[in-house]
Amino acid sequence: MPSLRSGSPTSPSSPASREAGGPAPGAPPAPPEAGRPPAWRIWWMAARPMTLPAAISPVVVASAAAAGEGRFRLGVFLAALTAALLIQIGANFANDLFDFKKGADTEARTGPVRVTQAGWVSEGQMVRATALVLGLAFLVGLFLVWVGGWPVLAVGLASIAGALAYTGGPWPLAYHGLGDLFVFIFFGLVAVVTTYYLHTGQVTALAFALAVPVGLIVTDILVVNNLRDIPTDRKAGKRTLAVRLGDRATRYQYVLFLV
Repeated sequence: MPSLRSGSPTSPSSPASREAGGPAPGAPPAPPEAGRPPAWRIWWMAARPMTLPAAISPVVVASAAAAGEGRFRLGVFLAALTAALLIQIGANFANDLFDFKKGADTEARTGPVRVTQAGWVSEGQMVRATALVLGLAFLVGLFLVWVGGWPVLAVGLASIAGALAYTGGPWPLAYHGLGDLFVFIFFGLVAVVTTYYLHTGQVTALAFALAVPVGLIVTDILVVNNLRDIPTDRKAGKRTLAVRLGDRATRYQYVLFLV
């Protein structure tokens, strides 16, 4: 699953932080570690915790629907929730890396700090962290494959591939205006319908009816963030749907998805 960007503290390399706490003119430069958060905080920021409800909500909605029919399975709920969170975090790690490499994350962008761009995590460290988290998601997903069969394996592999292809690879989806559609499909249709199927063994009209509003609401989170990033994304050649539509039309898109 792709990443959905969220707010966190401003990068210490930004002009605002230099003005607020930088050295006086003529003073020796600060050491590289000055202003660096502790390691746990850096990785917490890289995980983008404010995006995680987008991974949680489809699982909760589908599980609640199954519970209403008396078909809730606790093991399925816990495994699906864990896998969804791991894939989301893996996607966030990958996006932190790939957006930096492609020039979309610079000191000029507005919004939360990106740890690779800030120099707090090396590219190699982020590659290894992404592989570790997505590998754990695959292992957790094996239980879900045991419950739901090979179709669930296909969904899981597609989700992991999507987490990487969103901003990585030779044709990154987010850079070609497909991020919104991708988020709607995977956070809405795929996540809700698959979780419901794992609980009940069925794919019904109810599952799709629940998936559509969930997908639209989660996509709107992306719309807001892409609206904010239009100037820097345009400069970096990141042709998101917001860049293609422009500020005014993107605002209409946001309202439309809430109706």
